[in-house]
Amino acid sequence: MFLKIIVIGLPLLFLLKGIFMFIQDFIMNVVGQGVVKEVRNKLYVKMQDLCMDFYGRKRTGELMSRIGNDVGMIANALSYTLKDVILESMKIILYSFVAFYIGFQLSWKVPLVAFIIFPAIMLPVLIVGKKIKMFATEVQKKMADLNSIMAETIQGAYVVKTFCREEYEIERFKKINEQYYKFNLKTIKRMIFLSPLTEVIGVSGAMVILWLMGKEVIAGKISFGVLGVFLAFLLSMLKPIKKVSNAYALNQQAFAASSRIYDILEEETKVKERPNSEMIKGFNKNISFVNVSFEYKKSDGCVLENINFEVSKGEVVAIVGPSGAGKTTLVGLIPRLYDVQKGQILIDGKDSKDINIKSLRSLISIVSQDTVLFHTSVSENISYGKEGATDDEIVVAAKKAHIYDFIMSLPEQFDTVVGDRGVRLSGGQKQRIAIARAILKEGPILILDEATSHLDSESERLIKDALYVLMEERTSFVIAHRLSTILKADRILVLEKGKIVEIGTHDKLLKKGGLYKRLYDLQFNI
Repeated sequence: MFLKIIVIGLPLLFLLKGIFMFIQDFIMNVVGQGVVKEVRNKLYVKMQDLCMDFYGRKRTGELMSRIGNDVGMIANALSYTLKDVILESMKIILYSFVAFYIGFQLSWKVPLVAFIIFPAIMLPVLIVGKKIKMFATEVQKKMADLNSIMAETIQGAYVVKTFCREEYEIERFKKINEQYYKFNLKTIKRMIFLSPLTEVIGVSGAMVILWLMGKEVIAGKISFGVLGVFLAFLLSMLKPIKKVSNAYALNQQAFAASSRIYDILEEETKVKERPNSEMIKGFNKNISFVNVSFEYKKSDGCVLENINFEVSKGEVVAIVGPSGAGKTTLVGLIPRLYDVQKGQILIDGKDSKDINIKSLRSLISIVSQDTVLFHTSVSENISYGKEGATDDEIVVAAKKAHIYDFIMSLPEQFDTVVGDRGVRLSGGQKQRIAIARAILKEGPILILDEATSHLDSESERLIKDALYVLMEERTSFVIAHRLSTILKADRILVLEKGKIVEIGTHDKLLKKGGLYKRLYDLQFNI
């Protein structure tokens, strides 16, 4: 009967053990992965909230590393160490309670020695743990560097290959990878070192107690059995202490990762929504720049200084000037991609800072010189600025941007995927899709930042005609190095070193003979 119980019961016990171990590990992973999901969500939400100033300071690969590698470190710590910290700490408390209770039965010296020696195990753990955290931070920095190099060279593959810089990029990658390898090894070496270190200190402490009390056992004053039980419980603490020390080492890596994550979560956006900001549904009168000054960094000085001008509804204003004059920065202040440090930008007499940001930006259509398309269909790229746009509206926008015939020649027409950043399209084709996107949004305020910069002569002629029709219905800010594209502007602002140096029509500015005249003569070789 007993044999039957053993034969049947033992497999059942192991089955139950397996079930409970599975449940335990699964729950810990659910907790770990759940935390990771929420941290990633919060990071991404925070990144969407931060202004363009933040993205000007951070590398793409570094941000990818924060949301990928650093968050993964936290998942590892939660999934694999939380269980050990809780379970093994409970074992340590239980074993130490029993050991100290038995020790007091032997002699007050025994628990005193144990109390002095065994906490000493944690001292090197704490010291090594600090080193692990320091090296783990460097490991994560180097991983961010690797991600940045990969992002740059993948996005810039065309430049790398045409300039024959493959070997240079390989060497650059290998150098950072070597540094990552060395810091990683330093971290691993210290993590591996912790386990035998705690074991040696623990066993040494037990041997000191055995040496001190051995004579008492030999003299018959203390029972060897009681001392043996005491030492057994004392040594039983070593395994959980080792596991807790390993968990501590992993947690130090997680702490290093979490500090990098909190750097982003605690980043303050410079463009903030004011309490009770006003929702606006339209644009009716004018846009005024009143004594506007702006700087990216105090050390760099003002990019724009004391800018004053007013644009009425329906007016087309061109902004020209040498490279670095502040043209793109000026138009970027209108949708509050940045906030002015001094002065005001008034929309229909209201300070733009008092207007709800989303409602303000909903009034503005933008085509920038850096054309951004997403790895999705032509149709989705065109309708990106207008949720729920119909197929007919998308087709009309494409026709106005003179891109419809090209789209219809594609294998899947409007359903054709354009590739990452529109890699499957030419510069002019990408630009015209971006223009179609701006047309479809139907914002009453239009910003064209070098909107024809990537067009060939034929495409430029077609697009100029479409843009002139588009601008007749909108208040337009046009930045153009090609002065031929702004001849019909109502006014031209000429910027130099962040200041407006001339304002007027094309003809008046030519007669004036100032900077605009020099730029015009230089461009047309007059």
